[in-house]
Amino acid sequence: MTNLQWRGVFPALTTKFTGRDEIDWAAMERHLEFQLDAGVHGLVILGSLGETSTLRHAEKLEMVKFFSRMDRKGRPLLACIAESSTRDAKEFALAAEQAGAEGFMLLPPMRYPSDRRETMIFLHEVASATSLPIMLYNNPVAYGIDICPDDIASLADNPKFQAVKESSMDTRRIPEIRKRLGDRMAIFCGVDDLALECLVLGAVGWVAGLVDAFPHETVQLWKLTQANRTSLSEFT
Repeated sequence: MTNLQWRGVFPALTTKFTGRDEIDWAAMERHLEFQLDAGVHGLVILGSLGETSTLRHAEKLEMVKFFSRMDRKGRPLLACIAESSTRDAKEFALAAEQAGAEGFMLLPPMRYPSDRRETMIFLHEVASATSLPIMLYNNPVAYGIDICPDDIASLADNPKFQAVKESSMDTRRIPEIRKRLGDRMAIFCGVDDLALECLVLGAVGWVAGLVDAFPHETVQLWKLTQANRTSLSEFT
């Protein structure tokens, strides 16, 4: 299984389109260079900002293949899995791994909220379809399914689940997960305007949207927190 460095700023890259409703590969390449030049630590494609729910299956795989061919300066490439059925999610996980993904950011099943039993079965089943490491994406505010700390602790027993993007808007989740799991699960902030609080409380990374427009500034904010320079004067 691929070992990733789960730390730092991972931009959730937007998917660029032309006026003819086709993926703008030239714009995607410029955007990639913009992020790499700022010193981001990893890359997430096909996430919520990448409008994964509106892309065709073939377009998603084209995105994975495109980024796998690019010189990413050693930054890991995560593809988001956000599907409505277990079958589709497993199919995409296998195909994306073969296309060059190095890890996944996995959401619970989309469209209709699943109960806890259904959610856990879904997550484990999708993980079984790939040999790659996985970051859970918990966003109950947007998607109506809460992967609570008890569930995260259970999933951590599966070695493929190595990180969690915590977007519940409850910063108390960060120390709670750390208390239960220690360093077994890397915690990433998933809410831009709570990044300072999450990083101070123990998150080691940030899956950011802000970074798409302001990559240098976002990386600098992360660096300041890592140096314990968190006074207001540092951020103004």
